[in-house]
Amino acid sequence: MQETDAIAAARREMEICNACRYCEGFCAVFPAVELRREFSAGDLSYLANLCHGCRGCYYACQYSPPHEWGINVPKALAEVRAESYAEYAWPKPLASMFNRNGTVVSLVTALGIALVLFLTMTLNSPGNFFGAHGTAADSFYDVIPLWAMQIVGILTFGFSLVALAMGVRNFWRDAGPKDSIGPVSIAIALWDVLTLKNLGGGGNGCNDNSEAFSMRRRYLHHAMFYGFLLCFAATTTGFIYHSFLGWPAPYAFISAPVLLGTVGGVLMLVGTIGLTAMKFVDDPMPNVRRLLGGDVALLMLLSMIALTGLFLLAVRATGAMGMAMAIHLGFILAFFVTIPYSKMVHGVYRSAALLRRAIERNMKPLGGE
Repeated sequence: MQETDAIAAARREMEICNACRYCEGFCAVFPAVELRREFSAGDLSYLANLCHGCRGCYYACQYSPPHEWGINVPKALAEVRAESYAEYAWPKPLASMFNRNGTVVSLVTALGIALVLFLTMTLNSPGNFFGAHGTAADSFYDVIPLWAMQIVGILTFGFSLVALAMGVRNFWRDAGPKDSIGPVSIAIALWDVLTLKNLGGGGNGCNDNSEAFSMRRRYLHHAMFYGFLLCFAATTTGFIYHSFLGWPAPYAFISAPVLLGTVGGVLMLVGTIGLTAMKFVDDPMPNVRRLLGGDVALLMLLSMIALTGLFLLAVRATGAMGMAMAIHLGFILAFFVTIPYSKMVHGVYRSAALLRRAIERNMKPLGGE
């Protein structure tokens, strides 16, 4: 990480926190702070991505605004975290997409839907595109060929995976520990990721808009996270059915792909809509308001993927299937393209930070003898 005003401000706050240590049991950040006597830019990037924004430290701090010191750890680390996304992005010329993230995600989404709709309607006769295909095998591919779906999906998602991997490599080089990664550390980090442990603050939940504790944010994240995983499992199961068992889509309502996708879609809707609503009622003081647009844009994109997927399931035997499928695939295409340049990267960097935290738990204090 380069030295910036956000880095300097975060360093000042971490040095004060390290002297105070009132919040040492609140989350994973403060025990990691206590291992350090000095804070490099890489250290601050690590701490920023380790922070889950539970805001407990803000409401507990005796030096938070209106105190003249103005300590606001969630906001300071959010600023550094946003800069880290752009700093580690690959390829570098695309890092500027983070500057106006909400606009970029919205524009790519609109272009993705328009492109898929245009190509689908151009390559089909009106009777085929708007016709009722029923639930016969391969009816989806009568509108959009399977090879076209696979080529576009592999190219866009494959590029996003490479870009994410390069970004994590850059983060690890800058902020990762020198010790080797062991199975115990991986297991601990994986448990922290899957349970979203640090969204529980010190154990009582987050402070969403006041000193009152709530587990609402953690539960909504669980719904979105596991809903997304179930939808991914539905797609994977469908691929296995088609490629290895010779069972082409669409599938029966009681089949594994449909059940997984339905439950996952509902959970994603609950999580994304709930988290979006919370964005507008949260206390603005521990937040960075300029980042709100990018956060909401991603949540709305995920919610529309879930909603259009459920709608496609409902109308797949009618004449609305072609339009519904084109719109749904347009949202998915936009999601694949924007993964490395949207708030979605926070899950990858946060997981890497949790892995570093698991590794350094048994390390000697950094910067000591």
